[in-house]
Amino acid sequence: MTFNKFSNSDRHKIKHTGQKPLKYIECEKAFNQSSSLPTHKEIHTGEKPYICEECGKAFKQFSNLTIHKKIHTGEKPYRCRECGKAFNHPSTLFPHKKIHTGEKPYKCNKCGKAFISSSTLTKHEIIHTGEKPYKCEECGKAFNWSSTLTKHKRIHTGDIPYKCDECGKAFPWSSSLTKDKRAHTGEKPYQCEECGKAFRQSSSLTTHKKIHAEEKNYKCEECGKAFRWSSNLIRHKRIHTGEKPYKCEECGKAFTAFSTLTEHKIIHTGEKPYKYSSTLNKHKIIHTGEKPKECDECGKAFNKPSTFTKYENLYGI
Repeated sequence: MTFNKFSNSDRHKIKHTGQKPLKYIECEKAFNQSSSLPTHKEIHTGEKPYICEECGKAFKQFSNLTIHKKIHTGEKPYRCRECGKAFNHPSTLFPHKKIHTGEKPYKCNKCGKAFISSSTLTKHEIIHTGEKPYKCEECGKAFNWSSTLTKHKRIHTGDIPYKCDECGKAFPWSSSLTKDKRAHTGEKPYQCEECGKAFRQSSSLTTHKKIHAEEKNYKCEECGKAFRWSSNLIRHKRIHTGEKPYKCEECGKAFTAFSTLTEHKIIHTGEKPYKYSSTLNKHKIIHTGEKPKECDECGKAFNKPSTFTKYENLYGI
């Protein structure tokens, strides 16, 4: 493999003109520095000469290995001034900052959805094409992204490289370790701008925001009642259909919810497994008059979660 040659005498001028006179013959990609060519070459050869001594993972570039090593050390030197969240690389900090500004400059031409980073947009665009080029050799399952395949493979290998220093529990994914650490620290970095309530996960904040927005996108075709969450609509529909998919093998009695079936089974076994658990605590509430479950929408309080759930279903909260 050869490269087009270029004199170094005008190297400084190139920086100002934006000219990229050095071209890689294999793919015609152009560069403005000769030092970029060997690095690019590794994309075609598949060579990964830089190996992590900790876990054995290999990388094409030394800089990527350096970034990777911070996963093992836990080092996160790049901190967000807005919320204090720390990152192991500036490239991760920059997209995070846009969460606070609300900036989403990368828009999908297909559906109009906007994203914080170009890489997230690229991943999203695969949803429209339906392309799943990354296939697991073990089970044949295919994925949109190589990163998802890498995570999936750990199911087969049993690899759990992310260990919590606090409790010793190990996880196959770094995101699971992050969630576990927040359980120890009590950190809740995702805060609702409307009411100030904070959450450990961004998905929980997204769900919570619907309370303020009063979004009820899931509508029952039978009676017109609308719900915030699809799970509530599914449960509600059973009122109309009479469907009771959860059946007791002992007596044949059927239920609309799996949790109700689980509670029912105790009648047959005579088991009292909650002597020292949450059921005892629930019972104590009868005596104390405590009502720990409160509706975010209207402030009404309940002494039992099951009563609160019924209230939610009744009013579509």
